[in-house]
Amino acid sequence: MKSIIQATVAILVASALLLYGVSVLEKSSATTGGGSITVYNWGEYIDPELVQQFEDETNINVVYETFDSNEAMMTKIEQGGTSYDVAMPSEYAIEKMKENDLLIPIDHEKIPNLKNIDPYFLDLPFDPGNEYSIPYFWGTVGIAYNPTLLEGQTFESWDDLWDPTLKQEVILVDSAREIIGMGLNSLGYSLNSTDVSELREATDKLKTLGPNTKAIIGDEIVEMMRREEAAVALTWSGQAADMMWINENIDYSVPEEGSNLWFDNMVIPKTSSNVEGAHAFINFMLGAETAAQNADYVGYSTPNQAAIEIMDPEVTGDERFYPPEELREHLEVYENLGLEMLGIYNELFLEFKMDMEN
Repeated sequence: MKSIIQATVAILVASALLLYGVSVLEKSSATTGGGSITVYNWGEYIDPELVQQFEDETNINVVYETFDSNEAMMTKIEQGGTSYDVAMPSEYAIEKMKENDLLIPIDHEKIPNLKNIDPYFLDLPFDPGNEYSIPYFWGTVGIAYNPTLLEGQTFESWDDLWDPTLKQEVILVDSAREIIGMGLNSLGYSLNSTDVSELREATDKLKTLGPNTKAIIGDEIVEMMRREEAAVALTWSGQAADMMWINENIDYSVPEEGSNLWFDNMVIPKTSSNVEGAHAFINFMLGAETAAQNADYVGYSTPNQAAIEIMDPEVTGDERFYPPEELREHLEVYENLGLEMLGIYNELFLEFKMDMEN
């Protein structure tokens, strides 16, 4: 009798272990295989509720990681240590990733919501026909400022940042293309200049901004402006909108000499282990209500025309963040300058930062 009971128990235990093993295997598959995608995005660049909604609607688990620069993102993808399924690079980075064979072509038949995108944002030079990328957000680089902390200054020109009354009042975003580009634009040069003499002139001028510069920082720039720890910031339009949402004293302008018009798009890296899931995520993010909610949360400008039609007209009609097409023509899109020239930009930016510390 005892042996029969022992045998029965052994069978039950074996069955339980077998079922447990199947369950673990299924769970593992659901989180690391066909039931999972890894999304690689800028910080604070998506409404978390939408990630949860996508998971609920598709039963696809989302592993979410962030990066703080296009260069860091490209290096991580090129190394291939993580199977990223969707990433959100900027236009010049997309061009470089195409050259380096880091992207998978997108099947437009699996993205029916592509019809929601304003044609202005499609078929751009960095990705003709949107073969490898789908629009996500767009915006400008400009100056956020708090008039209540200033003596009547406006910022119609980049040179206004050099006003002697702004001592220790200016904070700058920690990014080579934006800072060197601002220096170039202030001199009337293209922010895509490859002329070393122009780049040297821009860097030397930037060094004279030292007395006015309080800090060169990243995402902290938003909190510093919100708390009125500085009066002026060189920043992206979406960050400015985020500041203004909390502190109504803040305003934003794009200087008349010109600035950057940028585009961030969704791509599928070669590292993807779930291409179907990646397409599903991209299509989900292009839904009218989804894109509208995402734009309201993030604060950047959406290229989704269907979303704009259901958003607050006071938001989408604000030309500081939705400049009309005729104003966009005075702005420049970053070009892929090549590895050598990008290295020069980074070296000059480092030189500028080191000079600020002295």
